[in-house]
Amino acid sequence: MERLSNEVEKLSPVTVRVQELFDHLGLNASSATKALGYNTTSKLYKILQGSEPSLPTLVDFQRKWPELSLDWLVLGEGPMLRGSVAVCKPESFGSGVVNSGKVLAVTVGLDGQENTELVPVNAQAGYTLQHNEAVFVRELPKYRIPRFERGTFRAFEVSGDSMEPTVNHSDIVVTSYVDNWRLLHPGEMYVVVTSESVMLKRIRERITGRDMTVLLYSDNHHCKPYPMDAADITELWRVRGYISSYLPSSPDVTIERLWEVIEQLGFDKGEVRRHLAESGPISGPNT
Repeated sequence: MERLSNEVEKLSPVTVRVQELFDHLGLNASSATKALGYNTTSKLYKILQGSEPSLPTLVDFQRKWPELSLDWLVLGEGPMLRGSVAVCKPESFGSGVVNSGKVLAVTVGLDGQENTELVPVNAQAGYTLQHNEAVFVRELPKYRIPRFERGTFRAFEVSGDSMEPTVNHSDIVVTSYVDNWRLLHPGEMYVVVTSESVMLKRIRERITGRDMTVLLYSDNHHCKPYPMDAADITELWRVRGYISSYLPSSPDVTIERLWEVIEQLGFDKGEVRRHLAESGPISGPNT
């Protein structure tokens, strides 16, 4: 332990901050080398071993991560990321504003592409408070899912029956990060993250301000709509697909016969479905 402490003390403050930056971004020397477009890892390994980064290297850092504060990196003054001090105004979002005013923590594979982190049920309590901490995100299981290789995706394990019959307990939804809440797709499923919970719900209207109340719906008609203040939401993830071990049984003969009768009566199946969707019981989340 004493030897390790002595080695740490020999590192320059800039080296320590570079390591802290890489930890925040979920990078190591190899993945950071690919992200910066370097041919070899020697430059970054030397920095992490104690060498001071050159001016061209600092310029490369700034171009790759424009939110990085060089005052922090070089002088140790202020926050690491300029964006970390930005605060969304309660009355308006504006164009391109992020959910929490913070940079999203992600992990990257050796090829420089982002991983899809899985947030299992047993990690979701911690995720509510540590979702934007690089150390926490780095410890989550990481996968590459076909058709979800490029982009910012995160997977969440589903708990409960509030979204049945669409999504079942223990299914895994694959989601993409919603950066601008004004652009969410009404009627689709979202993972809603707050400081207290991670929920899978439908949102039927766009969020236009942090002062509005958002109604969260479940597909289980036994659940009532759940109101939530937009200001309490820290992250939104749009569901793009799901992974399930549930295999549906053969079609119900009674349902098939019912559709035959509807067609014989001259009704259009599409119109019937739309009518059921519009006038059926309004669903909401579990309580």
